[in-house]
Amino acid sequence: MNAVLSPPVRQHRITRRQYEQMVDAGIFGPEDRLELLDGELIEMAPQKSRHATAIRLLEEALRNCFTQGVDIRAQLPLALDDHSEPEPDIAVVPGGPRDYRDAHPTRAELVVEVAEATLAYDRGRKLAAYARAGVPEYWILDLNSGTLEVCRRPMGEAYGERRILSADESVAPMAQNGRALRVADILP
Repeated sequence: MNAVLSPPVRQHRITRRQYEQMVDAGIFGPEDRLELLDGELIEMAPQKSRHATAIRLLEEALRNCFTQGVDIRAQLPLALDDHSEPEPDIAVVPGGPRDYRDAHPTRAELVVEVAEATLAYDRGRKLAAYARAGVPEYWILDLNSGTLEVCRRPMGEAYGERRILSADESVAPMAQNGRALRVADILP
């Protein structure tokens, strides 16, 4: 019996520059909810009302935590490396909005993902990408369990510190001066 060998499946990773050129050329539009992660185009899940409410609550709470010197960006691109440009639910980046007129930010003080159907992805590939890029603090707001996962101290593709906080607990972002927020205040 002769075995039929099929050619290996080849994947073509694209760079952030190629992705941005495709967007500029109109290949992808706003209705194409995509993000680039590790050279792959990932289709983002549609947002449910709870997810959208959590993002708005996070924006408000983080604006109260941070004083001047940072921009709180909701669902906007973050240029992590040459092959990744995710659109985190929240990214706290240095500077102000005009600092990113000509290019997306390349670093963040804090990134937050809101997880409802995407918890495994947010804890897996997203966490690895943010850690690898040196994001000092990464939070995952788990809407299903009503908890906030706080990851700090990036080490390769992981974080050296991980805590899960319940709704009645509080946390202060590392990049600010002691202002804490209650987890209950960011849950829808």
